[in-house]
Amino acid sequence: MSVLQLEIRTDCGAMRQVRQVLWLLLLLARGAWSRYAGSWSTSAGGDCVVGCDCRAELKFTVCSGGGFSHLPLALPAPTELLDLSHNRLTLLPPRSFSSVRRLRVLLLSNNSISVVQDGAFSLLEFLQRLDLSRNHISTLRGGFSLGLASLRDLHLAHNLLTSLHTSSFLHLDSLQRLNLTANAIASIQTRSFSPLGSLRQLHLAHNRLPSLAGGVFSMLRSLELLGLQDNLIQHTDDSVFKPLTSLALLDLAHNRLRTVSFKTFLSLHTYSTHILLEGNPWVCDCDLQRVFHKLHSVQRLFLDDYANLSCGEPAELRGHPLGEVDDELCVAETVTVLIITVTVVTTVLAAMVMAERKRKRKKRGRHWTQQGEASDESDYS
Repeated sequence: MSVLQLEIRTDCGAMRQVRQVLWLLLLLARGAWSRYAGSWSTSAGGDCVVGCDCRAELKFTVCSGGGFSHLPLALPAPTELLDLSHNRLTLLPPRSFSSVRRLRVLLLSNNSISVVQDGAFSLLEFLQRLDLSRNHISTLRGGFSLGLASLRDLHLAHNLLTSLHTSSFLHLDSLQRLNLTANAIASIQTRSFSPLGSLRQLHLAHNRLPSLAGGVFSMLRSLELLGLQDNLIQHTDDSVFKPLTSLALLDLAHNRLRTVSFKTFLSLHTYSTHILLEGNPWVCDCDLQRVFHKLHSVQRLFLDDYANLSCGEPAELRGHPLGEVDDELCVAETVTVLIITVTVVTTVLAAMVMAERKRKRKKRGRHWTQQGEASDESDYS
């Protein structure tokens, strides 16, 4: 075979491979176009928005990472799940989703939303899950929840909230799960959660709460999980958990609790509650030992991480597991009390003996004085 024939055959083989690749790409392009064009028929609510993926059979419209800085217009009306996460949205105006009133799931996480105007969700009467996590929301106004009477799951984690007010969660009669993790919440007004009578889970971890005042969890009789880990809590009111008659898990780990009142947990009138307390700087003394001894005797309360509790003070016990020293705390205190008592009694007895001796010396002195005077009188006579 000549060199020319070999080159021609090689070129022909290469051309066939190129034609096969082009034919395959054409088939893939035609398939993708048919799926895109056929996702939504005109009778089903119009064509899909450019930058979104519409699935007619699932009633999904996925616009995640589409580069949207404003809400897309003319979304397919039958949509029940709308994913607008990972975009550049900054504002939600009133009646934002008027074209998709059948929504059941709305995902808006990982945007730059800082303002949610009153009535932004007012037309979404069927919405059950709303995810606004990882945005820049710093306040919840009273009109935030207008129209969300059917909402069951609300995610507001990783925002900029600093406080909660009595108007923050109005109209959320059906809400069962509220996630407020990783904000900067430092204060909660009494009865802020009162409208949430159906709430089962409340996540408040990784915030800046310094204390828990009485009444802050009032009306939450259905609450089963309360996550308060990784806050700055130093004090809890004795009655703060009393309204939580269904609570199954209370997480107070990694706060700044140094001691705790027995009444605080005894007020939990539940069938069974598991309590997490590790990572707090406990002051290991006899009072704390008595509290935990009593808590262990309450059959409906379970200190799941008691073995992990460690002392923060006094300095000589810092870092030591509480379970290894708790039996010695009251013994040491008892010995100290006994020593002090013996010292005091000894001192008092010594003082009494000294006083008695002094009294006797004075008495003898008076006696000898009287005898001397009597002797002088007899000599004179």
